[in-house]
Amino acid sequence: MVSTYEVRPIATVVGGHTRVLDDYQGGVRSIIRLHEEYPLETLKGIEEFSHLTVTWRFHLARPGDVQLHARSPRGNTRWPATGTFVHRNHRRPNQLAISYPRLLNVDGHDLHVTDLDGTPVIDLAPYFQQMGPRGGVRQPAWPGEMLDAEHWRDAAERP
Repeated sequence: MVSTYEVRPIATVVGGHTRVLDDYQGGVRSIIRLHEEYPLETLKGIEEFSHLTVTWRFHLARPGDVQLHARSPRGNTRWPATGTFVHRNHRRPNQLAISYPRLLNVDGHDLHVTDLDGTPVIDLAPYFQQMGPRGGVRQPAWPGEMLDAEHWRDAAERP
């Protein structure tokens, strides 16, 4: 049985990246601006956390971007062809993503963060270490090769 439901954004990201980029994501500051319909009390206590869990939509993606087949990450054939749900990009059916930005400070409805990409914000919560992965984390080598070298490099260093 397939069911659908409507999801409305709770916040918008102000500032940050102005175009789609694979690398040099580090150090970019932005503001998660909670919509005014939510009272300030909904953020009470969030400033005690260092990181957030942010669910967001690839708003620049089009439905035609979805690819339901195996392909090499970033088109690089050094890495194995893997399925749609093994990638973390806009080619997913619902075009949703999760990021873990660092929370710098809170000013009213504005959450100042760094290392966030994506808007509109569908949901946010503080990051709890205890809700992260349990046990050892296992992954193949290619995500580390793809992301470690340049992904979180400071955006100010972009050539």
